Amino acid sequence: MSEKFPFLPAADSDHVWAAVGSPVPLIVGYLALVNIWAFALMGFDKRRAKQKGARRIRERTLFFSALLGGGLGAFLGMWMFRHKTKHWYFVTGIPLIALAEAALCIWLCLLRR
Repeated sequence: MSEKFPFLPAADSDHVWAAVGSPVPLIVGYLALVNIWAFALMGFDKRRAKQKGARRIRERTLFFSALLGGGLGAFLGMWMFRHKTKHWYFVTGIPLIALAEAALCIWLCLLRR
């Protein structure tokens, strides 16, 4: 591959990250944005739930925002706005997604050592 594309960095081990930089700030920034987004979606949907005839955010969109890395934000939004707390699939699903994401983060941090 290096013969065809000599301008690309070698893709073995840490050489790519030495040329590009660490991906950690990008990952942390992404997770921060997704969690803020999931939190805001919960608050927005709660406000819309109080209005008669207002269009709501689909439940699968709320779950999808949690699955994209916003589990903690969705969980905190549920707790703070007291939203979707009567639906068993939210009460069990969102905390499980948040726990799975936290476990994945811990595992990746331990794997990196």
